[in-house]
Amino acid sequence: MKIYISADIEGITGTTHWDEADKKQSDYNEFREQMTAEVVAACEGALKAGATEIWVKDAHDTGRNIIASKLPEEVRLVRGWSGHPFSMVQELDETFAAMIMIGYHSRAGSDTSPLAHTMTGSVAHIRINERYASEFLLHAYVASLLRVPVVFVSGDAGLCHEVQALNPHIRTNAVMHGVGNSTVSIHPHLAVQRTRDEVEKALKDDVSRCLIPLPSHFSVEVKYKDHARAYRASFFPGATLAEPYTVLFESDDYFEVLRFFLFTV
Repeated sequence: MKIYISADIEGITGTTHWDEADKKQSDYNEFREQMTAEVVAACEGALKAGATEIWVKDAHDTGRNIIASKLPEEVRLVRGWSGHPFSMVQELDETFAAMIMIGYHSRAGSDTSPLAHTMTGSVAHIRINERYASEFLLHAYVASLLRVPVVFVSGDAGLCHEVQALNPHIRTNAVMHGVGNSTVSIHPHLAVQRTRDEVEKALKDDVSRCLIPLPSHFSVEVKYKDHARAYRASFFPGATLAEPYTVLFESDDYFEVLRFFLFTV
């Protein structure tokens, strides 16, 4: 059984301030360690469930955060950014039995995490077919495109509520919830334990129930914080400037949506 794990840091237990997610800041190392611990726990749960091969995408900022030497030997680690439109799930393909997301976070425009954003800080919100989109949704649709079920997601409670609303069969681990510019977190060791246990349970269950239906058409709205960013993005082929801060794009092909995001978000 071949498993894919995508890992971010803003939804790792306790992460509350941007300094804690920035390699250049002294606060960062503590949360890099916790990010690594939660990814290791997911790997251990997958191995207990029978995984024979695990691919991990380090999907935060530089893509160079996870401490590779702490990972199980069955893991292949994808570091950095290739520029492929799959972005946070680079190298995902139809050969994987399931996908897991660790340390994901609430979407731009939400109030459930002090670090809420979608892809970059330039976006006020993204909507797909009138649904506000998080990084979870953008990349869960990639998994759907490839017929790979997303079986487990960890992160803040706001994100976990979004996941459950989309598909209640996907297991989640809400490691914290946001209150204004603060967070309330469970103990880091408990987050690791729950991740290990829930990943094992998820992979031993009927993973086909976790498949997310892929829409047949995509109407995309990106609202930027800066009108100049919207103006520039409106020149992407097929995009239109609907309002000074808002660009629209439509396609029946989700890969074309991903290409749009790659060059405009």
